[in-house]
Amino acid sequence: MLKAKVKIKNWEINYLKVGNGPHNLLCLPGALGTIWTDFKPQIEGINREKFTLIVWDPPGFGKSRPPEKDFPPDFYEKDADYAFEFMKALNIPKYSMLGWSDGGITGMIAAAKYPDVVNKLVVWGCNSYILPQEVDMYDKVKNIDSWSKRMREPMIAVYGEELFRKYWAAWIVGVVNLFHERNGDICSRMLQDIKCPTYILYGQKDPMVASVHASHLHTHIVGSKLHLYPDGKHNIHIAYADDFNKKVEDFLSQPSS
Repeated sequence: MLKAKVKIKNWEINYLKVGNGPHNLLCLPGALGTIWTDFKPQIEGINREKFTLIVWDPPGFGKSRPPEKDFPPDFYEKDADYAFEFMKALNIPKYSMLGWSDGGITGMIAAAKYPDVVNKLVVWGCNSYILPQEVDMYDKVKNIDSWSKRMREPMIAVYGEELFRKYWAAWIVGVVNLFHERNGDICSRMLQDIKCPTYILYGQKDPMVASVHASHLHTHIVGSKLHLYPDGKHNIHIAYADDFNKKVEDFLSQPSS
């Protein structure tokens, strides 16, 4: 297991590399997420002889700070560009991506913009546009006091309560601003440019991402595969870790047509 940092523009990107398999996987955490808050079951559970996992703290999150991140309307595109530059800096020319929530958005944009380097794409709990009712939902979770203790504590452990409150509120404002400035479109216009084999997984009781998003991605990413967890919520890769890991390994191990 390698723990290291690499300089990408203004950021010192903190990352973990584990396994020695021939298939490289870049793991992309969700909003404010980090290596260990978001990908512990995959780091510990995915086959290390078949796969090499590279998991980063995204720019401005976790130990990839300072500086702190801001959230202009193009912050997802910026993260996709940073991910591309990050893997180039590690001298890994071809890889697949696992993206959860915000990380799924980053992964979709990266796959669309940099098709030559992306082998396969796995995304879950993510969306390519924002619905008006979701803006109301974001507003309801803006105050972290509304979160369960189980969801709140890992983030407070990373950031401290004061910074986490401020950071999360800034992310909410950024996403709401994106909704208003782009008529809700995050990356729907780019889905047609995703050419790699893509696996979409979705928990049908996800309180953060409406079911229409999974079907929209499946419809607009040509040749994509969809799997539903009927009782799953937002964190299916944690709640159903063994099954999730097996499904992802099977998908990644299939020859590309």
